[in-house]
Amino acid sequence: MPFQERVNGAAAQRASGTATARRPVVPARGAGGNGALHSARGRTCENTNPSTGMGTKARWSPRLGARSSNTQAGYGQASTRTGLKDITNLVESHALHVDKAKPLKQNLVQPLVPTTVPEPLPAGTAVEGKCASGARTDEAETTDAQSVLEYVPDIWRKLFDKESALLPQSNYMDSQTDLTDKMRTILIDWLVEVHMKYRLSPQTLHLTVNIIDRYLARKPVTRKRLQLVGVVAMFIASKFEEIQPPELHEWVYITDNAYKKEDVLVMECNMLTTLSFLIVVPTAAHFFEPMQKANGCDIVHRELAQYLLELSLLDLSILKYTPSHTAAAALLLSNELLKRQTLWPEAMVQQSCNTEEALQSCVKVLRQLLEADRAGVGGQLQAVHKKFSVASRQAVAKMKF
Repeated sequence: MPFQERVNGAAAQRASGTATARRPVVPARGAGGNGALHSARGRTCENTNPSTGMGTKARWSPRLGARSSNTQAGYGQASTRTGLKDITNLVESHALHVDKAKPLKQNLVQPLVPTTVPEPLPAGTAVEGKCASGARTDEAETTDAQSVLEYVPDIWRKLFDKESALLPQSNYMDSQTDLTDKMRTILIDWLVEVHMKYRLSPQTLHLTVNIIDRYLARKPVTRKRLQLVGVVAMFIASKFEEIQPPELHEWVYITDNAYKKEDVLVMECNMLTTLSFLIVVPTAAHFFEPMQKANGCDIVHRELAQYLLELSLLDLSILKYTPSHTAAAALLLSNELLKRQTLWPEAMVQQSCNTEEALQSCVKVLRQLLEADRAGVGGQLQAVHKKFSVASRQAVAKMKF
């Protein structure tokens, strides 16, 4: 079902009085559909012949690494449109020149001294405001100049200090007259699929959702403009987080030209002004990487925790927890699902600044989202389930616990 039809359906349900009380809307695998993105004009965005409507030659994307393929590894055959593969306008000769850049000489990089981690806090100690001085590091990072180990304690402390400053209230949707929680969930579900097709970083996705929530908490938006808000939020987030962010025409194309370039630029200025240009803020993705290393996650464990964390993006009520709290709760629940003997060791209490007891309420919400997703509730809200059902993601969405 196209994006705008899904939003209009949510509005009709609200107007008819059949919508239930404000409850978490959860993603799940639908009975049908191929996972293709849908546009605001009501047309399914699928891969087509690159020569149809896009010139006589297919363009090459250095991110996807294929010249004219309609199938992306690990994501099935469905795709948004041919325009999704045209991520940059770099000419091939320039890309090849970059690929041939000479690597840095490793013997010129001097090893850095690992950061000293303080003694663990006693069991049951309230750890609010008493966080570890820095994230744990592995042996490889001690010889990597870009890991900036000497700054890790200050960076980690700063993340905890600033994570609550720009977090919107979980009930901000009450101030929106034309939007509902379900419409927001439909938008985020669609953006997860856009994010997957462009292969953007997790930080981009989490920052996108943060920008959307902060903007909607301050500005009333009609449902006809909701998709534009989401596209512009990811446009802004990708500029901060990606090395080669998708260009302006790509964001117009992904909506099937429902909006013009001018619409995107005007909304970008409006959004930046509304947020006072405070864009980069701590998100759960920033806390997840150091925490999962401290937790000793292998590849399956990591994907499972990431799956739980992305499920939380679709639930508006998760905003009552800080990003570090949500990331820690996802790791705690993953430890429980994988039947670890020690669910929450002292190292994780110190690293996350949260005890096992303090995380239980958030773990309960994440468990409900997981159970609903695996039960197939949610109809077409299936982007996260689809994303973590492929082999490249260890098919954690299909695991039996």
